[in-house]
Amino acid sequence: MDVVVAGLFSLGVFLVIFVPVAQRLLGVRFGVVRMVLAAAITLSLFSPIANALVGKPPYTGSNGAAIAFLVLTTLFSMLAGLVFLVLAEALVPTGSLPRARDLRRDVSGRIARTRRYLQILRIAIKHGLGPYLRGRRRPGRENAAGQADLARSLRLALDEAGVTFVKLGQVLSTRSDIIPGTVATELSRLQDQVSPAPWPEIEQVLTEELGAPPHQLYADLDSEPLAAASVAQVYAARLPDGPRVVVKVQRPGIAGIVDRDLDIVRRLARLLERNTDWGRSMGVRALADGFADAMREELDFTVEAGNMTTVAAGRSVASSNDLVVPQLYPDRSTRRVLTMERLDGIGLGNARQAIADRGLDPVRLGRSLFDCLLGQVAIDGVFHADPHPGNFLLLADGRIGMLDLGSVGRLDPATRDALQRFLLAIDHGDPVAATDALLEIVYRPDVIDERALERAVGQFMTRHLAAGVTLGPAMFNDLFKIITSHDLGVPPEVAAVFRALATIEGTIARISPGFDLVAASRQFAAAHVTDRLAPEALRRTATEELATLLPMLRRLPRRIDRIAAAAESGRLGVNVRLLADERDRRHVTGLLHQALLAILGATAGLMAVLLLGTPGGPQVTTSMTLYQLIGYNLLVICAVLVLRVLVLIFRLPRHLT
Repeated sequence: MDVVVAGLFSLGVFLVIFVPVAQRLLGVRFGVVRMVLAAAITLSLFSPIANALVGKPPYTGSNGAAIAFLVLTTLFSMLAGLVFLVLAEALVPTGSLPRARDLRRDVSGRIARTRRYLQILRIAIKHGLGPYLRGRRRPGRENAAGQADLARSLRLALDEAGVTFVKLGQVLSTRSDIIPGTVATELSRLQDQVSPAPWPEIEQVLTEELGAPPHQLYADLDSEPLAAASVAQVYAARLPDGPRVVVKVQRPGIAGIVDRDLDIVRRLARLLERNTDWGRSMGVRALADGFADAMREELDFTVEAGNMTTVAAGRSVASSNDLVVPQLYPDRSTRRVLTMERLDGIGLGNARQAIADRGLDPVRLGRSLFDCLLGQVAIDGVFHADPHPGNFLLLADGRIGMLDLGSVGRLDPATRDALQRFLLAIDHGDPVAATDALLEIVYRPDVIDERALERAVGQFMTRHLAAGVTLGPAMFNDLFKIITSHDLGVPPEVAAVFRALATIEGTIARISPGFDLVAASRQFAAAHVTDRLAPEALRRTATEELATLLPMLRRLPRRIDRIAAAAESGRLGVNVRLLADERDRRHVTGLLHQALLAILGATAGLMAVLLLGTPGGPQVTTSMTLYQLIGYNLLVICAVLVLRVLVLIFRLPRHLT
């Protein structure tokens, strides 16, 4: 027992010395466990190394030689600990393993997630999706019958997997740009209807969120839901002062389920992108990240409340006589509860006969709906990102009610300006201007063949935007093919615009078959976008630009005069500061330090080899000369310098990422 205590005490004392020395030599910090193991290795190798250098006791050399050998033995034993630290960093990088407290906290969650993960895989294999997960089969290479079977299997698997995967299927059903059209059509059949949660649980959520029992806040609240989806349930109610409302309540416990499933979706996406070529080409990892962000926003009803207020105040809705957004009641809305005006009507997908019976003009309604969406995209900058037929109601007064604003897209002013110029170029049939605007909308690579891109855009406009051509999903597919074939990157918000336009085309087709979206977009561009070319708008723009440029214009003559005088007298020069950015200087300095350490290490190693191979020299002991003693010390210096360079190399990728 005393021996163990003495050993632990010695290890503790040695750690106080070893830790700062090792971290100073290697230039990085390590965890406590690694430092303890390295110190233990150093102590355990001290005696064997001493015996190998000096021989077994008794020692017969001088005191000076004894001190030199003691220092050399210490250096060699410490070198073993440093080698362990570098190898540990190479094999198990710092941060790749969870901390002990995190592991204890997450163990139950990991077990539940693993169980759910295996359940999802079992569902996928059950429905015949195993070969696609392993990369043996590619969705886009199936024949018509194979794609139909794949679509049905995928729909059944997602439906059985539950809420998050049903939502994922619904999102994929709008992405005919990246999945086969047959699969997208089949996924659109996914229904987000489940058995309602019991009323006592819903009542408890209302009480917790609103701070009072629901009967104190609502004069009349039905306990039977109007609709029960996987995320929320909707109830009819009436406020104490009379207005009829609907109350949207988040299902109890849904947030934890969604978080767990979103983690599984991301893991599956990483697996598919790593193991399958079709997963890499489709960018499934980025798609999963975007879906996870949108899904978390959908769980926060305050986001939807803000979207409703923003969209309702936008110019496109406020100035329209045919579109209406339900009024929000913020005093009865929270993160999990949303109270809004009740709109009674017929879903737009089933309203074709009602439109005819009421004598309404379907073309006018379709035009109003399309103009509203384009106005939201190109003018307001906030648009409905999921305009499918179920999110619109045909009201009794002939207007269209806009529902479910939990998912909206947002565009910055620069992107809106580029989209406006893109619409103008389409209206004028100008492929060069359309290409220039497109390059400002998307991410462009460092090298691009603009002439080839202009020809491709021109062919696209001739094929899809000519008079009499019927618009369909092929138009958006061809546009995405142009973008991907020229290595252009599509920002998520721009992809949301394309998805919304493709979705609104199908929505309008349900009430007005044959609606000409090309003509409608040109009319919109002529009526709205060209407003900025009106004399008053041009005058206002010119005034703003001149106000910005005026200070510079005042200084310009003096600067031109100084430049001309310097050129005339031969004193004109140009000052260029290389590495003016601190980050560039720091990067170059780091590279020079590593190169210098590598050169010094190589020099020390070469000198050590030369000295160790040189015969003769003063004898320090009977088995070692002074040249060999110096050579061994230089060998230790060489190893330390090389190890320092290696550990910095192993740490470098994480610094860059």
